[in-house]
Amino acid sequence: FFPQDTDEFILPTGANKTRGRFELAFFTIGGCCMTGAAFGALNGLRLGLKETQNMAWSKPRNVQILNMVTRQGALWANTLGSLALLYSAFGVIIEKTRGAEDDLNTIAAGTLTGMLYKSTGTV
Repeated sequence: FFPQDTDEFILPTGANKTRGRFELAFFTIGGCCMTGAAFGALNGLRLGLKETQNMAWSKPRNVQILNMVTRQGALWANTLGSLALLYSAFGVIIEKTRGAEDDLNTIAAGTLTGMLYKSTGTV
């Protein structure tokens, strides 16, 4: 029915057809938070079941497992979300500074994120 030789989306004049690093940052941060929450919840369930294996199935056991699930979910979501925020911020800053969009920006952003994240930890 419709001719396929036209663009699929209507874009303002002079706009790029791909999303920039700043626009992708929101997806990256949100995706990492959700992934961290899911992984943390599963890990919390595993830990909760392991720690309460000697208890009978009752409300206190269920509450303890639920507390472990929510605690671990929040911990992992915050950790991965913070890493994604650092990575995205470094990536945007490096891209704006260099004026180029290439793999070097990604490598530099990852390196700086790892260095800053590990700089606060003990050896």
